Amino acid sequence: MADQPTSPVARHASTVLLLRDSDRGVEVFMERRHIQSDFVGGAYVFPGGRVDPEDRVDEALCHGLTDREASARLALEEGGLTFYVAAIRECFEEAGVLLAYDRDGRILDFSDRAVEEHFERLRAELNAGKQSLLDIAAAESLTLATDRISYWAHWITPEGQPRRYDTRFFVARAPGNQTAGHDDHELTSSAWVTAEEALEHGRRKEWMIIFPTIRNLQKLAAFRTADEAIAAVDAQERFPVMQPRVLLGRTPDEPARAVLPGDEGYEEAASRPSAANAKDWQRAFSR
Repeated sequence: MADQPTSPVARHASTVLLLRDSDRGVEVFMERRHIQSDFVGGAYVFPGGRVDPEDRVDEALCHGLTDREASARLALEEGGLTFYVAAIRECFEEAGVLLAYDRDGRILDFSDRAVEEHFERLRAELNAGKQSLLDIAAAESLTLATDRISYWAHWITPEGQPRRYDTRFFVARAPGNQTAGHDDHELTSSAWVTAEEALEHGRRKEWMIIFPTIRNLQKLAAFRTADEAIAAVDAQERFPVMQPRVLLGRTPDEPARAVLPGDEGYEEAASRPSAANAKDWQRAFSR
């Protein structure tokens, strides 16, 4: 039998569950990726993306967290702080929310429209590659609020996928005086929803939601407030690696389903797609 193609190396990425409390319970900010996006086009996701070389910044720029502390939390030898910085950058790029302290040590406040417009311009320049987050922080005398981000989960894209990511999920409370909104480029719509509402949109086929997003929404649904969710993961000691596989149906009528380590059938499940089950694989991961 011919060897299967080598699976691409999983690239490091960061994703943020941005939370706020409402009278309906804790809400999370979700965005719809452009239908022509080269990764999960049309899916509703949390803000996030690849870790870039520019995310390796001086610790002095990060409030309340060293690389040693961040790396220990993420079970890495070094470089953990870059995931936190990437999470803050992606949150600003994609959602317009900048988790940072001003020169007076206060979390950024965009309630003044002039200030909001100024940071909207900076966001556009960041997205256009005209400035880096480090440039913005230096010019505005900011320190990144890495102390306001909590580690949530660790997911790795299954082998055999054309794009693979080693993703650290984080959770953060949205600042009260900043307004989240999609970028109208890579993302075409956005909404604040409870986990239950998002999952219901998925069940009704109104939203496409991929398997990792579904499982993280299910995790969030267990909490009533943002503080409760954040406190729970802050107290969590172990973060198992979530690398899904596909368990094929035993009969033609039984659908394939994605399974995680610890789920029944994981050990015998397919760890990568083949020509024979590529469609089943796709159905199992997309809802």
